[in-house]
Amino acid sequence: MRKPDEESFRAFAGKHAAGLRRCAYLFCGDWHLAEDLTQQALIKIYRAWGKVQKQDSLQNYSRRVLLNTWLDEKRRPWRRSELRYESVPDTADVSADPEAAQNRSWAKDMTHRALLELPPRQRAALVLRYFDDLSVAETSAVLGCSEGTVKSQTARGLATLREVVENLTAGRPARRVVS
Repeated sequence: MRKPDEESFRAFAGKHAAGLRRCAYLFCGDWHLAEDLTQQALIKIYRAWGKVQKQDSLQNYSRRVLLNTWLDEKRRPWRRSELRYESVPDTADVSADPEAAQNRSWAKDMTHRALLELPPRQRAALVLRYFDDLSVAETSAVLGCSEGTVKSQTARGLATLREVVENLTAGRPARRVVS
């Protein structure tokens, strides 16, 4: 690779790696796997950098590569039998109200656990639309499908997410309301 191309790739990777890693985490639910997926996606982008950097939306292309990398990883048979129960501990915000922090932490955990229950394409549509704040057109470009498919996957994903959250909260004891 030529020196200017390598420098432009380094600038791109430095600027977008953290966002790709966050997106990968929302896809897979494991920070270690998210790091691996991000690295694999960046390697794939690096190999095609001469052709890739001429595209209009390099961010959408990188998200597409990341999504395909994650879906390929899910298809690997040895991954199917592996169960993950470990979670990365959150750091406490000492300036926040403990009750409010507990409620935010509970909602964040509940959302993440519910997301992990969704099928991969629905989860990808929801993550790209609502966590990465992409439009329907941008999401369809990343997923490589029509805008109608994005809309239907999003609608089905939200319905499934509601159902999963209801099932998860049904077993939770009633929360104390402080007035």
